[in-house]
Amino acid sequence: MKSKLLEPYGPKSFALVFDTGDEAMSGLLAFAKEHSLVGAHFTGIGAFSRVVLGYYDWEKKDYLKIPADEQVEVVSLIGDVALEKDQPKIHAHVVVGKRNGITAGGHLLEGFVRPTLEIVLTESPAHLRREFDTASGLALIRL
Repeated sequence: MKSKLLEPYGPKSFALVFDTGDEAMSGLLAFAKEHSLVGAHFTGIGAFSRVVLGYYDWEKKDYLKIPADEQVEVVSLIGDVALEKDQPKIHAHVVVGKRNGITAGGHLLEGFVRPTLEIVLTESPAHLRREFDTASGLALIRL
């Protein structure tokens, strides 16, 4: 993955360009740690050679994994970075388009880039923190 600082003054903005074979979620997390991000949001487009989406099962309090072992277009990727236990955590949702035009979407658990994934990430002016919520079983942003 390559990155470039777009806006050095005020809230920083970065362009992140992932290459074939890069895994998007681990790459985003590594970038967040490297740049000490405590709050940010991002959008992206591109393509994956394979992807694992997640659907949150309320009763089980866990994600059902929905793999797509085929080339897909990233129609929309949106997410945020917030602190959980003083470490950055990535929360991302994605809509992918299949060869036949059918789309699938959900929580992005894993996505292997092919040929590229282009993300614009903007730092938030305020820190965001996640705390465990017993009712949902998830770490949710607390304002």
